[in-house]
Amino acid sequence: MSQRPVQRSALPRTIWALGFASLFMDMSSELVHALLPLLMVNVLGASMLAVGIIEGVAEATAAITKVFSGALSDHWRRRKPLLVFGYGLAALTKPVFPLAASLGWIMAARFADRVGKGIRGAPRDALVADVTPAHARGAAYGLRQALDSVGAVLGPLLAILLMLAWAGDVQAVLWVAVVPATITVLILLLWVREPAMPSAAESRAWRWQDYRLLQRRYWLVVGLGAVFTLARFSEAFLILRAQDTGFAPVYVPAIMILMNLVYAGGAYPAGKLADRLSPRHLLIAGLLMLIVADLLLAASNGVMLTLLGALCWGIHMALTQGLFGKLVADAAPAHLRGTAFGVYNLMTGVALLLASAVAGLLWSVYGAAATFLAGALFAALALAGLLLIRWHSGPVD
Repeated sequence: MSQRPVQRSALPRTIWALGFASLFMDMSSELVHALLPLLMVNVLGASMLAVGIIEGVAEATAAITKVFSGALSDHWRRRKPLLVFGYGLAALTKPVFPLAASLGWIMAARFADRVGKGIRGAPRDALVADVTPAHARGAAYGLRQALDSVGAVLGPLLAILLMLAWAGDVQAVLWVAVVPATITVLILLLWVREPAMPSAAESRAWRWQDYRLLQRRYWLVVGLGAVFTLARFSEAFLILRAQDTGFAPVYVPAIMILMNLVYAGGAYPAGKLADRLSPRHLLIAGLLMLIVADLLLAASNGVMLTLLGALCWGIHMALTQGLFGKLVADAAPAHLRGTAFGVYNLMTGVALLLASAVAGLLWSVYGAAATFLAGALFAALALAGLLLIRWHSGPVD
């Protein structure tokens, strides 16, 4: 089905507000994430397996929480309160990281932070579809993801500058993450507006049995998302690979800066393309980029190949992540969008837990190259499966 071109000005103000909220929270979170693996391994003495388990459990926690928050946003017919609570909880955890004296502290803080992410994730993604016309959803998800990725660039960049200025004092730098997290909550309170949804008296109440209304097309998208995630483990391993291939500790966050710079620059154009082209073509291109990224990172023995691998990883993210948001929104009935995003994020979160634990185990036993070669293998299997399936890509509502 042909779609008319989408201009940036056509996107609602709430999309921009959600985007800038994501920007500041990701600036805060990525500043922490850029330094957290170094804190765990170099300061607290964690093993690679421990890093993989902590990262996987944290992300899986977020995914599980999204199931309930998405369903609640459908049941209550309100998205914003859950957004504010979720982002607020994440902001409250930020002071814990610089105070951490053991891995137990890190685990607890990451758990609470990811609970906050889980609470806000599905309602936010559903709200994007609620306020955006169907023909512009690709652009809307792409723009929000692009602004989110700008924050993911600024966070590690700020980490590098502050590490240089403060002589590598990781704990001191982590305190700075509190500021942008607070700004995020203010943006949500002041500028995010949600459309009126039918009251319980005007529409049938949400029920757990409504999961049955999610059709085969939706479950196909969920399955694809889970397989994609199995092929792409926690980005903490990118940071550790940078350190392993010759980056000085103070410059290790540069790997995330490059990856997210490419991600930020490509997400919005890829989202616009998703409104015009077959999603399948973009997914295939994204998987090819992930395979190239994994192979480069597996073969790397120096800075240059590691940077090229991060660049290809960023292209993969730009081509696929916003696109999956559009696919979920298009495949789900309007009154079940929160539920649909919650289930999708649960499945991809479980896949991330498995992928991160396997990645950490492979690294510990066989070395870094085995971790990234396994990622390339999973991506190749996902590509083979994608070439064998077809699905209708227009919106159901």
